[in-house]
Amino acid sequence: MTVPESKNNGAQRAVWPLIRRLIALVWVYRWGCLCVIALQLALLSLGMLGLGLTGLGVDTIRYHLPVAGTSAKPPLWPFGLSPPAAWSPIANVACVTVGLLAFAALRSLLNAFYTVYVNHLLQGKVVVDLRSRVYRKLQRLSFRFFDANASGAIINRVTGDVQAVRSFVDGVVVQILILALSLAVYLVYMLRIHAVLTLACLATTPLLWFTTARFSRRVRPAYNSNRELFDDQVRVLSENIQGAHVVKGFARQQEQIALFEKASRLVRDQKRWIFRQISVFQPLTGFFSQLNLVVLIAFGGYLVVCYEKAPDAAAAAAAGLSVGQLLVFAGLLQQFSGQVANVSNIADSMQQSLIGAQRVFEILDAPVEIRTDPAAAPLPAIRGRVEFRNVTFGYKPETPVLRNISFCAEPGRCVAILGATGSGKSTLLSLIPRFYDVTSGAVLIDGRDVRNVPLDDLRGKVGIVFQESFLFSNTILANIAFGHPEATREAVERAARIAAAHDFIVDMPDGYETMLREGGSNLSGGQRQRLAIARALLLDPAILLMDDPTAAIDPGTESEIMQAMTSAMQGRTTFLVAHRLSTLRRADLVVVLDRGRIAQAGTHDELMRSFGHYRHAAALQIPDRRSLLLLGESENTAS
Repeated sequence: MTVPESKNNGAQRAVWPLIRRLIALVWVYRWGCLCVIALQLALLSLGMLGLGLTGLGVDTIRYHLPVAGTSAKPPLWPFGLSPPAAWSPIANVACVTVGLLAFAALRSLLNAFYTVYVNHLLQGKVVVDLRSRVYRKLQRLSFRFFDANASGAIINRVTGDVQAVRSFVDGVVVQILILALSLAVYLVYMLRIHAVLTLACLATTPLLWFTTARFSRRVRPAYNSNRELFDDQVRVLSENIQGAHVVKGFARQQEQIALFEKASRLVRDQKRWIFRQISVFQPLTGFFSQLNLVVLIAFGGYLVVCYEKAPDAAAAAAAGLSVGQLLVFAGLLQQFSGQVANVSNIADSMQQSLIGAQRVFEILDAPVEIRTDPAAAPLPAIRGRVEFRNVTFGYKPETPVLRNISFCAEPGRCVAILGATGSGKSTLLSLIPRFYDVTSGAVLIDGRDVRNVPLDDLRGKVGIVFQESFLFSNTILANIAFGHPEATREAVERAARIAAAHDFIVDMPDGYETMLREGGSNLSGGQRQRLAIARALLLDPAILLMDDPTAAIDPGTESEIMQAMTSAMQGRTTFLVAHRLSTLRRADLVVVLDRGRIAQAGTHDELMRSFGHYRHAAALQIPDRRSLLLLGESENTAS
């Protein structure tokens, strides 16, 4: 299989700057990492002592079991220690055995503590802290970022990619430090035992480093592509869960299953290619590391024979190695080879963590477009006068969505926004609370440019009811009080009464403490909208934005919502995106948008007296003579 090219392969970050950033991240947890290294050093020391005692035990047994044709050489006890001369051979071997058991028990206890500590450091600190940083950054990013990135991809970065960054700490940095420390200790010990044998056994190491570097360069683009393919798979899954009613309603289950299976196969095939590279790389590194055992058996065996044939201990030490020393050397070489072979795992972890880190840092580095000016001063109690002054805006600067918008909403007045789909109605509303900043011109509240007002203060004075109101999996009380958690129960109930929601709330089994399901699925559309209106009213905003709140509800529910809206708009400057004539007639000013420009503006009566977009839209909603006869009404009644 050919490696698929990454969609943003040309925009990949340079590797070394990325590694430096990861090291800077690790530096925050340097004391924890140093503790890990200290524990690993203690474990390494205990392992070396145990290995040395094993060799000593073998040499002790060999000393007391002479072989014909050789001279017995006394074992070399560590640190200048030796057992009393009166001890029997069994006592000497028993002493070594007790030492081995003591070191093994201590090493087991220390290893258990090491495992718990590493898990606490990585899962309890690194992952939690990094996820919190990413989540905090997401809260500061503008809607433009969420418009450009699928929700599944963002969730995947906060979960899976943060775990990949964690693997850089334990799978790369800590492992590299442990590797370097272990190799240094093993190398020094091996050189002390026999320098020439050490150099001969490690002659294949340069081949291993070359192979590792080649592997890393080859698989990194594939890992990047794999993460993007996995994002697509998560997106397909997320869309099908959210759109389950549409999928079932159009009987498209089999097609969606095929779509998901295709996304899964792409991820699988990409992973298979990576696994094939690993399946070649790991055995190759293992082969290089095991070649040294051939040298050990041949050359080391020769040195043991020389040692055994030497006439005395001094000559034996100069001529070769004892059986016990060869056993210790073999153990050291095995440990050394194991650590070198671990390079393949480190290289694999590094590639995965680099790709994950790149995707996490893309969030952390994303520009915060909507910022509070340091010199911004809070708004005093506002009257609610909103002015659009020569406003031009585009999600992409070169493609304006709104062009030269100018009009004024006086305090306490209702402004209705009418226009075809895509004319910029919702976009216009989103500029008031600064979900986006204007490309040119200005939006002013009581004469103050909204860019010169602290964001929290601005949005605290603007209530918003979206077309599709989102409710959280929490109690009704908590949902209404979402924007004002400190509100009293009485204030929440007062807002609910104004929004015509109190009656249906108290009829529910647990009243205001009723738990809502995901998205408020245990409520009707009209009930969800009334809770959204109550949530906006609890802030007691001077400015109220309603983005077509009756668009997707039935006429009966619309009547209830309209009553709630009428109460909510009292004494507030209200912007209302609407299409229905019954709603537009209540507005003090109707602004008609056409392809991002103001086509008409005025009251309902003024606009009906002139030919234009408004009169055409209204005519489509006025029933004809035949319809009136069917309803048993007169034309005068309808008008």
